[in-house]
Amino acid sequence: MPRHTATAGHRPTAPVPPHDDVVRLAAVSKIYGRGAGAVRALRGVDIGIARGSFTAVMGPSGSGKSTFLHCAAGLDRPTEGTVTLGGTDLTALNETELTRLRRDRIGFVFQAFNLMPSLTVLQNITLPLRLAGRRPDRDHLASVIARVGLTDRTGHRPGELSGGQQQRVAIARALVTRPDVVFGDEPTGALDTMTAKQVLGLLRETVDDLGQTVVMVTHDPVAASCADTVLFLADGAIVDTMAAPTADRVADRMSRLGAWA
Repeated sequence: MPRHTATAGHRPTAPVPPHDDVVRLAAVSKIYGRGAGAVRALRGVDIGIARGSFTAVMGPSGSGKSTFLHCAAGLDRPTEGTVTLGGTDLTALNETELTRLRRDRIGFVFQAFNLMPSLTVLQNITLPLRLAGRRPDRDHLASVIARVGLTDRTGHRPGELSGGQQQRVAIARALVTRPDVVFGDEPTGALDTMTAKQVLGLLRETVDDLGQTVVMVTHDPVAASCADTVLFLADGAIVDTMAAPTADRVADRMSRLGAWA
């Protein structure tokens, strides 16, 4: 079964045994619609995401990137196959159990930030904990806020922040629950290049310094080059992986996917 671990080039790591895959997709297929109009968005995907790794997911438009993320994160159910998170079979959970698992064990960072405009930075960051009826660990919360550089912005509202600062709020919100994995859906897509570089550096730090697992869908070869490994999707299948990626190598491989191979 294809799998990968964090690679040298960003930090030295020992090979990660199979049981330490934090996310695993086994023979996952996803079909939308029925009959002649059915669309097979994923085709028998088998992959393991190692704990403490940074993975980028790339592919042409319509390759299945978003469906891959949605199935891996428990936002959508596969038509066939299983998805496990830290040993929990997501496909066996009902909607209430899935909602609880996503809230407690998964962090999300989206292109559009998805912050609550009426809440302060601090309230946005701690929202997942409040929804779960949990009190924040003060030391951990302060550490997360300091890491994203927002210690002096906790009383501000999103409308008073730059785009980069808003995305930092979203990253802090994703980290505050100590999730098994953080999923990013084009997290730098709405940012200028300088701000995007800072946000990518912050995600990289969470992997290297905190041992966080990050899975990021992106269309940008430069963003993908910050990852340990790149997964390339074409026509719903993983057709290649690249360890220790560079922007040039990623861009070259992207030009030879699917029908362009």
